Amino acid sequence: MCLLGLSILGLKALSRTPAIIALVVLILSVVVLVTITLIQFHQKEVLLPGLKYGIVLDAGSSRTTVYVYQWPAEKENNTGVVSQTFKCSVKGSGISSYGKNPQDVPKAFEDCMQKVQGQIPAHLHRSTRIYLGATAGMRLLRLQNETAANEVLASIQNYFKSQPFDFRGAQIISGQEEGIYGWITANYLMGNFLEKNLWHMWVHPNGVETTGALDLGGASTQISFAAGDKVGMNSSHIMKVSLYGYVYSLYTHSFQCYGRNEAEKRFLAILLQDSPTKTNLINPCYPRNYLTTFTGGYIFDSLCTADLRPVGYNPDDIITVGGTGDPSLCREKVASLFDFTACRDQEACSFDGVYQPKVKGTFVAFAGFYYTASAFNLSGSFSLSAFNSSSWDFCSESWSQLPLLLPRFDEVYARSYCFSAHYIYHLLVNGYRFTEETWPQIYFKKEVGNSSIAWSLGYMLSLTNRIPAESPLIRLPMDPPAFVGTLAFFTAVALLCLAFLVYLCASSGKQRRSQHAFDHTVDSE
Repeated sequence: MCLLGLSILGLKALSRTPAIIALVVLILSVVVLVTITLIQFHQKEVLLPGLKYGIVLDAGSSRTTVYVYQWPAEKENNTGVVSQTFKCSVKGSGISSYGKNPQDVPKAFEDCMQKVQGQIPAHLHRSTRIYLGATAGMRLLRLQNETAANEVLASIQNYFKSQPFDFRGAQIISGQEEGIYGWITANYLMGNFLEKNLWHMWVHPNGVETTGALDLGGASTQISFAAGDKVGMNSSHIMKVSLYGYVYSLYTHSFQCYGRNEAEKRFLAILLQDSPTKTNLINPCYPRNYLTTFTGGYIFDSLCTADLRPVGYNPDDIITVGGTGDPSLCREKVASLFDFTACRDQEACSFDGVYQPKVKGTFVAFAGFYYTASAFNLSGSFSLSAFNSSSWDFCSESWSQLPLLLPRFDEVYARSYCFSAHYIYHLLVNGYRFTEETWPQIYFKKEVGNSSIAWSLGYMLSLTNRIPAESPLIRLPMDPPAFVGTLAFFTAVALLCLAFLVYLCASSGKQRRSQHAFDHTVDSE
């Protein structure tokens, strides 16, 4: 009101220079205060805290693979949005093969670890966690010789302590964990956990069903899929998994000794039992005209074939194996690896009397499943009849024709593709009970985008639940101390100007009243 009164005090009061200056400074101070406040809070820049890295070594039964993963440091619903940035295959066989010379394990890692160091910024090496997870090969070695298994792990521990990364230990994961992590990987890469909306924010997709996972390794095979509501939760095969704020109920089971390599050793041992001689063996699953030799130790030193060892077994015995390329007989013989009668016509059962709900929905078949189908020029989704006809044609070829059929020829793999095909048939059809109608719902894949389908990615996703997130950084146009100082200064100036103007207003009013009284007195005289 004083300011309003000031405007009508008359030109005499307003013409005073101090009043005009005070009024201008007050208006400018208010404008500056409003402007810097709006800029400070509406032009701020949110800086994400950058990337975090993690390294997982997948120590399988036949090989070790090193994966480098990265994710935004602020994470998403407590789980990192992880992507694979690098992959390196360690030369040589799996770490379980070093049971007799554990000191040699680190030498195999050296080449890959040198490459890994170049993939991660040097200033992040110390904060980058590295994990080694060993699967069925080491599970078998631990059962067979626990001391040897511990010495292998100890050798690995000592090696990684000298590396520039934050080593979090080498452990043997269970078959159930391997199955769960494989399921997490498959669904994460298929986009079943997260998707970006129109605003480029990660959200949970609506109405998306999860995908089952089928993993065929060298020493074990795993099946995992979301269990239905009617499945009893008291089963030891049903697990709860929490990811991205959602909880999933999974059926998962790992069949030890049913990996491709161990299954083939068991198959050779069974054929040897039925052979009239113990040094010569006919294998209907090996290509026609193929001939090779094995030592007795190659077949029978495994824990998976220990109960099939012949009397008077000598690990140095030489066994000659000849192939006949007979797909019909191969399929018939391979069935002996499974005990399909143990289920006794139970519907919720696979083989060997193991509980399994009925399979439903889509599945991703990776690792050995993919590589076998790929040898027959099959990938993705295809019919059971297409798989049978392709495998039949392949198994009927002679050994000399295989280098012409396979884009990458390797004797060890090439001789076994026929066995693998019939083994996969029995496992999926008679074991897991996929039918002609449900088989096309299986997608044989190696990777999605640039990320491999392997349990290691699911392992990393699970681990990021326990890695602390970092808060986003906010960059303001002005540093907080400078902003507060500027705000205080112009506020003080504005208050002083206002006080000065109020003072002028009050003084002018008092002077006017005095003048009015004086004029009234003069008039009365």
